Amino acid sequence: MNKAMAILNNPFKNKGTAFTITERQQLGLLGALPPRVKTIEEQAQETYALFKTKSSNIEKRHFLMEVFNTNRTLFFYLMRQHITEFMPIVYDPVIAESIEAYNERYQRPQDAVYLSVKHPERIRESLTNVSNGRDIRLIVVTDAQGILGIGDWGVDGVDIAVGKLMVYTAAAGIDPAQVLPVSIDAGTDNSKLLNDPNYLGERHPRITGSQYFTFIDQFVDQVEALFPKSLLHFEDFGRNTAARLLDKYRDKILTFNDDIQGTGVIALAGVLGAMKISKEKLSDQTFLTFGAGTAGMGIVKMLYDELIRQGLSPQDAKQHFYLVDKQGLLFNDTEDLTPQQKPFTRQRNEFANAGQLTDLLAVVKAVQPTVMIGTSTQPGAFNERVVKEMAAHTSRPVIFPLSNPTKLAEAKAADLLKWTAGRALIATGIPAADVRYNGVTYQIGQANNALIYPGVGFGALAVQARLLNDKMLAAAAHALSDLVKADQPGAAVLPPVAKLPVFSKRVAEQVAQSAIDQHLTTLTDAHQAVADASWVAQY
Repeated sequence: MNKAMAILNNPFKNKGTAFTITERQQLGLLGALPPRVKTIEEQAQETYALFKTKSSNIEKRHFLMEVFNTNRTLFFYLMRQHITEFMPIVYDPVIAESIEAYNERYQRPQDAVYLSVKHPERIRESLTNVSNGRDIRLIVVTDAQGILGIGDWGVDGVDIAVGKLMVYTAAAGIDPAQVLPVSIDAGTDNSKLLNDPNYLGERHPRITGSQYFTFIDQFVDQVEALFPKSLLHFEDFGRNTAARLLDKYRDKILTFNDDIQGTGVIALAGVLGAMKISKEKLSDQTFLTFGAGTAGMGIVKMLYDELIRQGLSPQDAKQHFYLVDKQGLLFNDTEDLTPQQKPFTRQRNEFANAGQLTDLLAVVKAVQPTVMIGTSTQPGAFNERVVKEMAAHTSRPVIFPLSNPTKLAEAKAADLLKWTAGRALIATGIPAADVRYNGVTYQIGQANNALIYPGVGFGALAVQARLLNDKMLAAAAHALSDLVKADQPGAAVLPPVAKLPVFSKRVAEQVAQSAIDQHLTTLTDAHQAVADASWVAQY
């Protein structure tokens, strides 16, 4: 490939028709482009007009990925301009549809690293090949066993890592040349993929146990050796795997697990926002978590830690939580409890009808929750009977149906407001339009991890923190909740996606300041560190 084609095929360097005549002469591009020189504004207008011609969301995503693969700067310039419109296209919920059609729509690797658990000897070479000398500061890695809402998608789940990194850059301003998506292919237990002749991954059941975890150890060692200034973000690993990896590495390296920590932080921020609106105390709430998997337990842990920070004893704090999973209310003698669930289970002698607490309605009647959070992927689970029963015992029921994509949500915001006569304080896991009810326009907070993880990761990276700990995560939650307009009628419990770049910077600065206060960095000025590390999409 000649010099001109190498530049035009490099998405980090390519500017297309925006290369000036002087640049074309210097870079050997004369004759390789049409004569007119365009500005990035002109390119963006034309590209957006083409985007609007696409008839379906998946076609829109396909088009945006072509822009992304060709010209990173133009892509992120566009995304900053249209972030509310683009977020559900490049990330959730359309990304689920993209993953399910990955084998048929595969375009190009998108600068992702594909690793196989069967070949640990290839880890270093693969990371080196794809990073290609770039100063990598942020890695999102997935084995795609536990993608929320759609489960195990093997190597096809790499789109999750790519999408997460898009949001990191669009929201927080991380240089796209410094990020690296990684797919760890351990096989798949998804029979649909195993029987699909077009499947692009390893065609065997998932490798587990010592072989798998030894591979992860080797991968982490190589990341630390090759990219010592990087943050390692784990994404969509299986329920037990995710917690095990977080517990192992969180005190050793700069790492983050979005499914556990990110979900917990955004839920905490939403609940704190709800408390600002209702003028109630967090310590007076009774929490019911419907869906006690990775995400649900991450939320419980974050809320529990906040109660401890507010002065409750560990024993008193635990009494505020009730876990409901497929078995019903979880008791200390329930079979197959995870290590994360065990500290928050109840004893059967607390209830006269313990044997009947096998469905959500029965549990709601028994415990009278004031906060109900759903991560169950059970569509319609927060039905009218359940919600009205909850609302009968609290003036401002806090209800978060967080499962996504849309078809798996526990309830719709409009229904929740109708069933509670406008009293519910709501956050959803997917974008929800404003709801007009009884003359009031209710804004619906989106408890999307994308509101929090870009600022969290960027703040830690900006000051080169040694670790990312719970105090830094709590700082992020409070920074976000402080933006809630509590006295506005119909106020949302979380700020809007439209202002994502603005409040991501605020979150980043608070996370960075927490690292400074805890002496986890040698830097002393959080604001300046975040400003210095910020990348802007301009030629």
